[in-house]
Amino acid sequence: MKCIAGLGNPGKKFDGTRHNAGFMVIDELLQRNGWKAKKDKFSGESVVEMVNGEKVILLKPQTFMNLSGESVRPLTDYYNIDAEDVLVIYDDLDLPPGKIRLREKGGHGGHNGIRSIIDHLGTKEFKRLRFGIGRPTNAMPVVDYVLHPFAKSEKHDIEESIKMAADACEAWMKKPFPEVMNEFNR
Repeated sequence: MKCIAGLGNPGKKFDGTRHNAGFMVIDELLQRNGWKAKKDKFSGESVVEMVNGEKVILLKPQTFMNLSGESVRPLTDYYNIDAEDVLVIYDDLDLPPGKIRLREKGGHGGHNGIRSIIDHLGTKEFKRLRFGIGRPTNAMPVVDYVLHPFAKSEKHDIEESIKMAADACEAWMKKPFPEVMNEFNR
C-alpha cells in the first residue's frame, strides 16, 4: 500500500497559493482519474483506490501546513503503511517555478510541513516530490510570499509542473521509485 500526501493549507483563501502546490498536484491526480477525496477521520481529505493491483491513498491534510504530520501519521498507522511507502509533495523555495525534484529521503530543509511529518513519523525515510516555487525577487518576506498566488507570468510553467508532478506520482504507482527519479529528475 502506498500513500501520496500533497501538502497545503485548507480554505478558499489559500487556493492557488504557492504553499498549496501539493494540494494542486493531488487535485490534478483526482481530476484526471475521476476520483473523489472525502473528509476522513485523519484530519484530512483522502481517497483509497486500486492501481496496478495495489492500494494507493491520496491525502490532503487539512491541519494547515505546519501540522501536516498530525494527519499523515494517524493515516499511515491505521493503514499500516511503512514510511518508505509514503510520498510527500510540497513547495520548495530553492527550486525555480516549473521545476520538480524527487528524493528518497532527507531533512526538512526549513520546511515546517516536512518537519512536522518527520517529527510525527519519527523518521526522515519517506519519499519527497519537491515542487519549485522560487524565492521572492523583491523585499517580500518569505512567509508572505508562500501565501501569495503565482504570478501570471509563471502560470504556464506552474501548470506544466503540476502535470509533470502528477505524471511522476502515477509512474510511482506502477514502478520502483529509483526508476521514477531517473525519469523525472532531468
